[in-house]
Amino acid sequence: MAEIEHLPDFEATPHANVFPDAEPKTIRLALEAGDRVDPHTHPGRDVVFHLIDGAIDLELDGERHSLEAGDVARFDGEREISPVAREPSTALVVLAARASE
Repeated sequence: MAEIEHLPDFEATPHANVFPDAEPKTIRLALEAGDRVDPHTHPGRDVVFHLIDGAIDLELDGERHSLEAGDVARFDGEREISPVAREPSTALVVLAARASE
């Protein structure tokens, strides 16, 4: 069975869980200009951060990465993340459970 959702229909801000109770955890992140998500981590996860529209400064462990619409960042969930919107922005964030080694 395929699950299909229309991303713009998710209105919860800043976080909307696209497929509740399903893996990988998939979040629609919507931020207004100047909004910041407090620094946090996602232990045991690999993170894919796809900026759909807008412009975000993605801080990872205090290191700033300027993302523009269409950019995709991939990083270890152990890193401390704090996105800051430079303009109204929407991102799709996938938090995949790291495979056991």
